[in-house]
Amino acid sequence: MNKFYITTSIAYANAPPHIGFALESAQADALARWHRQKGEKVFFLTGTDEHGAKIARAADAAGKTPKELVDENAEKFRALKDTLNLSWDGFIRTSDKKTHWPVAQELWQRLGKAGDLYKKAYRGLYCVGHEAFVTQKDLEGGECRDHKKAPEVIEEENWFFRLSKYTKEIELRIRNNELRIVPETRENEVLSFLKEGLEDISFSRPSKDLSWGVPVPGDDTQTMYVWADALTNYISGYGLNALRRPTAEGGLGGLKKWEEHPADVHLIGKDILRFHAVIWPAMLLSAGLKLPKAIYVHGHILSDGQKMSKSLGNVVDPFELVKKYGTDAVRYYFLKAIPSGEDGDFSYEKFEKLYNGDLANGLGNLVARVTTLGERLGDVKCSDGDIIKLQKEYFPNSKNWFEEHSLDKMLLNIWEEIHTLDRELDRDKPWLEKNKVMRTRRTKYCSLQILHIANTLKPFLPETAEKILSAIRLKDNTLTIKKLSNLFPRI
Repeated sequence: MNKFYITTSIAYANAPPHIGFALESAQADALARWHRQKGEKVFFLTGTDEHGAKIARAADAAGKTPKELVDENAEKFRALKDTLNLSWDGFIRTSDKKTHWPVAQELWQRLGKAGDLYKKAYRGLYCVGHEAFVTQKDLEGGECRDHKKAPEVIEEENWFFRLSKYTKEIELRIRNNELRIVPETRENEVLSFLKEGLEDISFSRPSKDLSWGVPVPGDDTQTMYVWADALTNYISGYGLNALRRPTAEGGLGGLKKWEEHPADVHLIGKDILRFHAVIWPAMLLSAGLKLPKAIYVHGHILSDGQKMSKSLGNVVDPFELVKKYGTDAVRYYFLKAIPSGEDGDFSYEKFEKLYNGDLANGLGNLVARVTTLGERLGDVKCSDGDIIKLQKEYFPNSKNWFEEHSLDKMLLNIWEEIHTLDRELDRDKPWLEKNKVMRTRRTKYCSLQILHIANTLKPFLPETAEKILSAIRLKDNTLTIKKLSNLFPRI
């Protein structure tokens, strides 16, 4: 059995979830479900990033300890599983001292053994929003482009990682397609960055200034840089808390699992691309570990052309969105209206227009019309030829769409099929057909088409697909249809 390991990034737990992470979770879930549907053994990991200065400051502002804050927010991110009907297998928290810390410290020691860590005094510009040192070229008008705040000037003694040592090797792996970056525009962005040459980076902070984090092994005066700690979650969480297994298999055991089968896909946002396409591969090369096979990059959800983010205060609560419109409707908007690898805009007006047009008047209306006709016919016999047609690949490009992270294009093609079937139904008007044989034939054709569409929709709208498959059943060449209405009531 083929294996498939996919991760989201881990969400920063300084605040509750917003729809940017819900978008990422829905995309990763669709990919995980598609691979399961192909018969592969899938492990889907998500979790929370719980260390760093931003966490410590958010906790202080809220009058809480960092642990109280991350415990509270981690549970809210975990709750997205039911809210968005996510199928993740493991949830990792970087504050987990038993599972995560030993892996973070083990990788640190491997970097040290490779001669890639050294200590020096440093003065630089630190963006708390990014949890990273930045340069003047990363700023616009003296402020961070993403967080709209001026960085802090920090002077301290830190451990440094010899990132510059791996410039050529990372570039080679990307150009050889050993590390795929999708879409191509993001690959070009990374290659352009590598062409400028990498500089060594600070990999720790003084523990007197930041105690909330993983201690540097052998140096209690330093706390590991949050990204050096966070990126190792893809190993520490590998196999952890799988819902179908009674015991944890993550932690240091994740190192062996990674060596056997590294991540097939890291699904991340474009703002953290450099960390995943440059720092993470360099850490793995230094530690003597395999690289992930691919990084799929999505854009941002915009509001009036501006990025949605917790730091800007223009976020939308995914829990309230689902409460108002339903899980599959929210998944559909994320997966169809937001181009998989690009930025997309959100507004309630756009949401409701897509909901009514594609779901209520489109899929929902078509299923209601066909199942109403089908229920009147009773059991319908299907020939072997009918079954063969049902098993035919109606979407021959589906593999490419999934592997090139074009989920929106896949849904566009499914809805073209829905609209075509709707037009054929209007043209043939089987409800007016007096000849029972012809009426049965046309209704059977439409029902089998919808059955195929429902199977194709499983990764995207799992609840809706199951409702359709429970209403249109094919067993022993006999088609049984029950009326199904109000899949998506108009709003």
